[in-house]
Amino acid sequence: MDVSMTLWVLTILGLCALIAVDFFIGRKPHDVSIKEAGIWTVVWIALAVLFGIGLLIWGNSQASGEFFAGFITEKSLSVDNLFVFILIMAKFSVPTHLQQRVLLFGVLIALVLRAIFIAAGAAVIANFSWVFYIFGAFLIYTAWKLIQEALGDDEEEEFEENRLLKSIEKKFGVADRYHGTKLFIQQHGKKVMTPLLVVMLAIGMTDVLFAMDSIPAIFGLTQDPYIVFTANAFALMGLRQLYFLIGGLLKKLVHLSYGLSVILAFIGVKLVLHALHESGVHVPEISIPVSLAVICGVLIVTTITSLIASKKQAERDAAEAAQKDSIEA
Repeated sequence: MDVSMTLWVLTILGLCALIAVDFFIGRKPHDVSIKEAGIWTVVWIALAVLFGIGLLIWGNSQASGEFFAGFITEKSLSVDNLFVFILIMAKFSVPTHLQQRVLLFGVLIALVLRAIFIAAGAAVIANFSWVFYIFGAFLIYTAWKLIQEALGDDEEEEFEENRLLKSIEKKFGVADRYHGTKLFIQQHGKKVMTPLLVVMLAIGMTDVLFAMDSIPAIFGLTQDPYIVFTANAFALMGLRQLYFLIGGLLKKLVHLSYGLSVILAFIGVKLVLHALHESGVHVPEISIPVSLAVICGVLIVTTITSLIASKKQAERDAAEAAQKDSIEA
């Protein structure tokens, strides 16, 4: 898809305007209700759908299909991020009324860093087609690691700060408590960070780690930097509301890791086939409609089997509790 600099500028300005509206509405710290989170989740998804339809009308069907495939993939991978976001919130004991502010700025940091990743990835792909082999192999390896983790123990994970974050805390110092929405305060004559800023940085940096597999995944669906960027932007910008909407339901998605591993492995194979095709080897390539169907199908099956498994587990737990009570009685 041929994208002019004017369209790039208008798209970025449009996204900035949407972010500004989102910030204005949620500027006052408060506990986010399920109703509010649900409405805004629908709004962000509707905006993404309208954007995809716009690509179909003013662009072409391939661009629209690539956007929807990329958006759904990024959205599903972002849901996996929410597990870690919950751990981070618990680690830093973030007050509930400040969590939406943390997520807003954390996602903005992630979006800027991802834009840099996307630009670098597009430049590498444009000059070195063999990088598709690396991306494909990496996605297949990541899928295998996800399967191993899913089959591993179910012990509660803990969030560990990375070295960069620890060095920032050491350099600037951190206040001993939250001070509303302030990011810096004066303490003992020295300007120090508040825990709020630390959590925002933790969210943004953690999302960059997740981008290590999501960026190659979407490049496996499209090599158009414009579509890669917009699909990432729409997937991330609705992540804050999704956190509050399905935070309590995440534990019920017990098969999510299996579904994501299948999607990543599928895209990894697609990338390898594309690389072979670019090298002159006559191999079949997987079309966007097929990719979209596989991704949606895997997510639907994963969600249904997860809910069934969670329901059965809840019934077993209830039966065991009732039996224990009867024995004690």
